[in-house]
Amino acid sequence: MTRTESQGALARLQSLPSWLAGRVAARGRGLVAEAIAEEGLKPPHHAVLAAVAEYGPVAQADLVRRLGFDPKDVVLLLNHLEEAGLARRAPDPRDRRKNAVTVTPAGTRTLERCARLAERANAELLAPLSAAERRQLMELLTRVHES
Repeated sequence: MTRTESQGALARLQSLPSWLAGRVAARGRGLVAEAIAEEGLKPPHHAVLAAVAEYGPVAQADLVRRLGFDPKDVVLLLNHLEEAGLARRAPDPRDRRKNAVTVTPAGTRTLERCARLAERANAELLAPLSAAERRQLMELLTRVHES
């Protein structure tokens, strides 16, 4: 392959919607990760805490299924959240062999702050777009995601 052909190959690759979407997603994840680090959380901690808040009290196994995370990772993430006072594990009243996880009041407050921080990070990501373009982008992304 000549040098000109190889440059064309890279340009073609970088013009694919999947390439561009991946690059934008990586930048967005980075901005959100940086923002929520102020709360001492990484994105997986945030995801587990949000799932616990939404579905809790919830069994650890259910968190694994809902989030698609490795069970060992969920245990480590919950250990961190529990040590930070953001979540609590206790025997599940429906099945004492399992633990049910709940969010604490401090966890709820942390989630609220993380939501604001993530919104600011996404506003930074989408700053080059007008409000109408942002709405249109969200509509288009939603449609592609749901197809």
